[in-house]
Amino acid sequence: MEFRKITLKNGLRLLLVPRRQSLAASVLILVEAGSEYETKKINGLSHFLEHMMFKGTSNRPKVGQISEELDSLGAQYNAFTSQEYTGYWAKAEKHKVGKILDIASDLYLNPLFNPEEIEKERGVIIEEINMYEDTPMRKIHDLFGSLLYGDQQAGWEVSGKKEIIRKLKKEDFLGYRFSHYIPAKTVVVIAGSFDEKSTVRQVNAYFSRLSRGKKIKKAKTKERQSKPNIFLKFKDSDQSHLVLGVRAFNIFDRRRYSVQVLGDIIGGGMSSRLFKRVRDELGAAYYVNAGADLCLDHGHFAVSAGVDHAKIEKVIGVVLEEFTRAGKELVPEKELQRSKDHIVGNLTLNLETADELAGFYGEQEILTKKINAPNDLISKIRKVTAEEVRGVARSIFRNQRLNLAVIGPYKKSETFKRILKL
Repeated sequence: MEFRKITLKNGLRLLLVPRRQSLAASVLILVEAGSEYETKKINGLSHFLEHMMFKGTSNRPKVGQISEELDSLGAQYNAFTSQEYTGYWAKAEKHKVGKILDIASDLYLNPLFNPEEIEKERGVIIEEINMYEDTPMRKIHDLFGSLLYGDQQAGWEVSGKKEIIRKLKKEDFLGYRFSHYIPAKTVVVIAGSFDEKSTVRQVNAYFSRLSRGKKIKKAKTKERQSKPNIFLKFKDSDQSHLVLGVRAFNIFDRRRYSVQVLGDIIGGGMSSRLFKRVRDELGAAYYVNAGADLCLDHGHFAVSAGVDHAKIEKVIGVVLEEFTRAGKELVPEKELQRSKDHIVGNLTLNLETADELAGFYGEQEILTKKINAPNDLISKIRKVTAEEVRGVARSIFRNQRLNLAVIGPYKKSETFKRILKL
């Protein structure tokens, strides 16, 4: 699958990913701006700003106008904020790509940040935070990040704290956007079926007038750990939610393909080791999965599960057994092949849609500035050996790197301390 990269004179990058047979086209705008680019005083602003971009522009000043136009086009659209980047996307029938590009570029280039709308959306953000607090399956991952990295950007929650959200003002939005929403930190991706020449002209017309700006780097993440760590959040719940994991490495590490295969073997699907042992054999959980989350200067490998209170110790023991097993034994050839086929098959199916195609290319560009086309990535996954899987398991699964976060009816950590060892 071919793609084309164009860099405008001001530094903005445009990725064109044509798929002629597609019935749709997708526009994705990615910005190097997320919670790891914030200061403690404005934690949560990246996400709040993402919401505000839909609340009126100089060309579409009426609140709701952007959504109304996109809905009238039959488009699918949304936005998201992560630790290291923010994205805005829309997908529509291929002959409407010019219209969704016009709308997406408008909300990026011309937001109003009306103080009255900031005040209204403040309540929406706070209720979103409340929703996450009441969703332990999601909240547990925020707590695990905090446990790993503590009071630094990598350990802060993307949504921020309510007391900070209540204080943010228009000046904060303007200052942050001026610093981070600049050409050198922005990637525009067009994927699916579209006319390349007219699309390039349109992107140039919208974005070439942007001034370069000075690129601000994110704070460097500090890694500190010499013994297993545990965090418990008491909740009188019907099941315990846990994340058990270890520090790993960043997204540039050559072992990233090996750790992807390792994650699939341990907890990547219904035929994975943990699914069989925790769900099929123990009947202890509905969901259990594993995988690596690799970022610019840090990363981790973790297992997450929602389990029966009475079986939580047994489940933790099983996870630790599988960590140990992965570092001792070579994965049998048949299991290794099945895992690779699972990863490759899921990747191929995901790339059937224009929005997933845009995300595949755009997220690589915004993070690493180096893109593996699907066939390149598939080739690297296929080449992973059993020795490499065992090697990466040995390097990351160590006692001093263990971390356990739990939400459930627990106030004392002594029992967990006793069993948290390889």
